[in-house]
Amino acid sequence: MRQHARAIWQAAVEAARPAELVRQALEDPALPIREALARAPRIIVVGAGKAGAAMAAGVEAALASQLERVEGLVNVPDDPDRPALRKIIAHPARPAGTNSPTPEGEAGARRMLALLAGAGPEDVALCLLSGGGSALLPAPAPGLTLQAKQQVTRLLHACGATINEMNCVRKHLSAVKGGRLAQAFRGRVLFCPIISDVVGDPLDVIASGPTAGDPTTFADALAILERYGLTPQVPAEVLHHLRRGAAGEIEETPFQTPARVHNLILGNNARSLEASARLAESLGYRVVNLGSCIEGETAPVAIALAGMLRSAVLQGRPAPPPLCLLSGGETTVTLTPGHGKGGRNQELVLAAGFHLRQTLPDAKWVVLSGGTDGEDGPTDAAGAIADTETFARAESLKLSPRDFLVRHDSHAFFQATGDLLQTGLTGTNVMDVRVFLVR
Repeated sequence: MRQHARAIWQAAVEAARPAELVRQALEDPALPIREALARAPRIIVVGAGKAGAAMAAGVEAALASQLERVEGLVNVPDDPDRPALRKIIAHPARPAGTNSPTPEGEAGARRMLALLAGAGPEDVALCLLSGGGSALLPAPAPGLTLQAKQQVTRLLHACGATINEMNCVRKHLSAVKGGRLAQAFRGRVLFCPIISDVVGDPLDVIASGPTAGDPTTFADALAILERYGLTPQVPAEVLHHLRRGAAGEIEETPFQTPARVHNLILGNNARSLEASARLAESLGYRVVNLGSCIEGETAPVAIALAGMLRSAVLQGRPAPPPLCLLSGGETTVTLTPGHGKGGRNQELVLAAGFHLRQTLPDAKWVVLSGGTDGEDGPTDAAGAIADTETFARAESLKLSPRDFLVRHDSHAFFQATGDLLQTGLTGTNVMDVRVFLVR
């Protein structure tokens, strides 16, 4: 069953392979992108994200006979194993294993703005976006510094601002986010192939929406800082910039996506779950796919999912075994002082597995949860996989699952039991995929 769980999770990753998704889209005769590229005197490629290098490889594969017309760069994490490119530059915008904006990322974003602004009237642009794109595109608005933007982000994190609130403020401090990257384009048409890492695939949230209309305003951004009492703490240059914008002295982010800009979702969590479901069915499981919108605090979500597996065994609901329960999305972990090391996927497996160990001690079950990008928190694992043997090993090692859960130290637990899911960077990112099996 462990091999089945691993294969079902891997099917989700394979369904989001960036190079193939991009190649198929560029060669699809039913999409307008193919004809537009064929007629363009120059094809400008920009973008950012964890899948950026692989997406660029897909562009070069689709346009192999036309590469003399292609130029550009994409901001990507520094990874020695990324695909080799011929014309498109994979610009290392941050070290692997971190997610903080860097001066190198800002330099790459400035080059993209210059490329798009220098486009001829018949040129076509491709903007390749994927998970992690926001941190890889740090270009502060005129008059602001990267350090000032980072300070605001840290303050918003510390006060518990939501992701939508953070995005609103960041967009109005940026030269690229909130539709401003697309706004810089002077060519004929811009296509934006996207691999989404956001629940529901909202275009204005993925990578902070550099090619999408922005429904928020400078006044909204100011109101968020005031709501959390941050106006006395943010750098003076930030407050001055936002107040000028609210007074109409700085142009607002574009409210609507320009007509010449076309955003295309090529891969997302829902499509990856469908691929997992097909494989699970072929392996003989009844499949219940809960969809890609599972959010919330990790431990309660884990116990709820484990409870569904228990219901399957005891009541035949939502379906009797053999059952594969699939879900996607992203949960959160609220850390406490003195916490250990882990990630939301490792903690989810520990919480769900511990619950099942107590409530279904005689059943055969497997729990796997992993980030499709191969990363889970500040660790070397994508997630973890557990079954009854995991907790038998823990007992022999005198490890208390409850203690590891309390101190959020799931990585140390699974490292000791040998149950970490370690894949390395996958080159894609469509959030998390969870596979719960029971026979």
